[in-house]
Formats: sequence, C-alpha cells, structure tokens
Amino acid sequence: MIRRILKQSNRGAFGKSPARWNRAVAAALALAASLGLARGQSAEDLRLTVGKSVVIDYPSDIRQISTSNPDIFDASPVTTREILLHGKGLGSATMVVWSKDGSRTFYNVNVELNLEPVRRLIKDTFPSEDIQVLSSRESMSLNGRVSSREVGERAAALIAPFAKNVVNNTNIVGPVEKQVLIRVKFAEMDRNVSNQFAVNLLSTGATGTIGQTGTGQYNSGSFNRVGSSSIFAIADALNIFAFRPDLNLGAFIRALQLKGILQILAEPNLVTTAGKEANFLVGGEFPVPVLQGGANAGAVTIQFREFGIRLAFTPVITPNNTIKMVLRQEVSSIDLANGVSFSGFVVPALSTRRAETNIELQEGQSFVIAGLVDNRETENFNRIPVLSNMPIFGTLFKSIDRRRSRSELIVMVTPEITVPLNPNDPKPEPYFPRDFLVPYTPDNPEATQPRDKKGGSRPTRGGAAATKK
Repeated sequence: MIRRILKQSNRGAFGKSPARWNRAVAAALALAASLGLARGQSAEDLRLTVGKSVVIDYPSDIRQISTSNPDIFDASPVTTREILLHGKGLGSATMVVWSKDGSRTFYNVNVELNLEPVRRLIKDTFPSEDIQVLSSRESMSLNGRVSSREVGERAAALIAPFAKNVVNNTNIVGPVEKQVLIRVKFAEMDRNVSNQFAVNLLSTGATGTIGQTGTGQYNSGSFNRVGSSSIFAIADALNIFAFRPDLNLGAFIRALQLKGILQILAEPNLVTTAGKEANFLVGGEFPVPVLQGGANAGAVTIQFREFGIRLAFTPVITPNNTIKMVLRQEVSSIDLANGVSFSGFVVPALSTRRAETNIELQEGQSFVIAGLVDNRETENFNRIPVLSNMPIFGTLFKSIDRRRSRSELIVMVTPEITVPLNPNDPKPEPYFPRDFLVPYTPDNPEATQPRDKKGGSRPTRGGAAATKK
C-alpha cells in the first residue's frame, strides 16, 4: 500500500499541491509504523488447568477482549484492568486484549490437565522412585527412573484412569533382578508283605482212581489221557512237590512269605529369575503305539511319552521379602506290571506321584507341600466245603493269600534367594576319584593313579603311594 501511495504521487495523483503531498507521505509513514509494530509484537504464554480459573492484571484500561476458541477457555473482564480466565477444555488458543489507548497484547493460552493430584498419588505410592508425570492434551507420560520393570508397569496402571493414553518412558536403573533357588525333596517308602499257603493233592491211578483236589486259587497242573495211561502236566510246582510212584499219589504245597521295601529319594534343584517360569526334567521317553484313522486307517505310528523327575515353578518376591511360588512337581516311573498288550505291542504303565500348589515362604524356610500315607491289606481265603472242616486234615483243603502294603510319601520345598558367583570366586565342581582325562607322560606318573579326597594318591598294587607335595 505504501508503494501504491508513493507511485500515485509520482504520477501526479495528488496534483501539484505541496500540502496534499505532505499528507500522503505522513499517512504512508504512519501505516509503515503500525505494520512494523504489529509484526514485531510478541505473544505471552499462559498455562491453565482444566476446571480452574486465574486473574490477569492488565497495565492499562481494557477496551476489548477476543479469544480464538471459546471451547478451550473463557475470558471476561472483571474490572477495567482485571481479566478472569477459566479453563474449559484441553488444547491451545489465542487471546488478544485491546486497551483504550489503542495498544494490544497477544496471549498464547495452553489448557492442560490438573497433574497435581496425579503427581501426589505417584509420590505417595512410590516414595523411593524418581517418576515425573507430564501431559499433552489427553495423554500422559511417565518419565524418570525406576528400580524394576514391575514398578513402571504399576505406575502406568495407576494413572490410566486419568488419561486416554499413557506412555511409560521410565528407565530401569535398579540392581540385577534377584534369582530364586528352589530345593525340592521327594521321599517315598513302600513296604509290602505277603503270605501264601495252599495244598493240592493228585492221584495218577491210586486205587484205580485218577483225580486231584485243590481250592482253585493256585493251579498246579492238568491230566491228559494217552491210551490206557494218564499223564499229569505240571503247570506250577509251587514250593514243595512230592510224588510216590508206588502209591501213584502226589502233593503240591505252596508256603511263601514275601517282604519288599522300595525307597525313592529325589532332590531336584532349580534356579530362575523372580517372576519367570522355569522347568526341569530328568528321565526319559518311552514309545507308545498309536492307531491312525482316516486315510491311514489301520496304520500304527509311534509317539513318545516323558517320564522321570519333573519340576516347574514360578517365584515372585513380595515387598515383605517373602517368596510366593506356583509349584508343580512330579515323579513318574515305568510300571511294567500294569502294562497292556495291544496288537503285539506291550505298552507299559506309569507310576506317578504329582502335586501342584501355591505357597508363600520366607527365604530358607521349608514346607511339606504334599504327603501320603497309604495302608492296604487284602486277604483271599478259599476252601473246599465239608473237607476243610475236618480236624487236622481240614487244613489240606484250604488256601489263603494275605497281602499288606504301606506307602509313605512326602514332598518338601525350600526356597532361597541366591546371587551369582563373582569371576574370582571358586567354582563348585563334582568330586572325581581320579583326575579326569589327564594325559600320561613320564614326567607325570601319577596321572593314572586314583586320588583320594585329601588330594594324595591312593596305594596301588605295586606298593605304597607317593605323597603329594
């Protein structure tokens, strides 16, 4: 516009009057001054919180106030030199204030969330953590340093109701996470006792009679007729077998006592980081035939099933310095006595002891998490009526089988908080009776001699052992 005014003056638009020319130059200079003032004016920054109000003291009398977005904040004059601002919504807007002397002031107003309750809540909940809370519109961010990942996650969950989006920018600067060692002990004792007694009599032709007597509880054999003679096939001679050829009379006697003891002691140990699951298996796998269907109907494939000592647990260290664990342990062994036969395959059964539980213990404390006492007694008694009632000789027509078993099982766990060995600490190693894979040389004649626990050589057949210097 200034150029247009000066160009018109050059073309004679103002005529030859000096007064009109002076007025045009003065207008151009005033316009240039006003434009320069507008361009060089800076805006002041104001911060409000949603739901709160502030009062601004203006240096001169106010003529007019204008805001770019009334939905973010309200601005109203209280007196001629006081402005009341009230935050309504999240965001940014501009406010312009005109004074009666013609000057004006620009303000950039940012309306944010009220973070004081949130910061106070974070400080009260995590007093030893360095966590700062910042916001931008409807989002909040957590900044600072925390001692563990769990603390950062809990802080983010705590402020989630206050914002639509929560960004966790915290850094973990705490010590190395603690390791938990669990010691599990399986102890089982099985005792069984059995008593068996029976008598079977047979005759291969005594007094012209062929036959046998027995209760049927134990089979001793069967007769076969071959021509004019009879043959007795013995199936089980029991314990005692006696036969009188001159009398054609025989007897089978079973009199057994059986005592058995089974002891199982397993002590698996396992280490894992707090909060992480770990599992442990010592055993093997056995094949199981599986019959296929569909297009491969009739085909048999082999699958493998695991057995042995299994341990799985997830430890958590609580703020009270206790160890809370989800524990699963199992001891299984192959049981051929209860196996089944299928299409020519013998599939063994599994004898399993299993426990799953949740416990909480102090470091070093022990707890029996499972126990079993199983007492069983069975008695099978067979006899021949009438004959078994005879005095003295009635015992020959009776059979009995008594079985008693007692099982005791306990499962005990002991958790510990452990730390790794330093590089210069001695490392634990298993004891070897002799040096492992030491090459034999003439300068090292003791390489092939076994070592005792004190480090010296054991005596050999050739004489006394040399002492270790």
